[in-house]
Amino acid sequence: MTFTVEIEQETDGRWIAEIPQIPGAMAYGSSRQEAVVRVEALGLRVLAERIEQGESSPEIDQVFAVATA
Repeated sequence: MTFTVEIEQETDGRWIAEIPQIPGAMAYGSSRQEAVVRVEALGLRVLAERIEQGESSPEIDQVFAVATA
């Protein structure tokens, strides 16, 4: 699965980036690149937390394909 990062510049000059497929994954940055890097890192942390908690979701299930050898 590919996650989409949506980004826009606020009226105060800051950038906000969001991953719509991961609720709550939003981050600000002083530059476009900083906002993107921050939201990508946050998105990965959210997914890792879900995996550690034993949650299953379409987002997580599509990241890994488990094969039996």
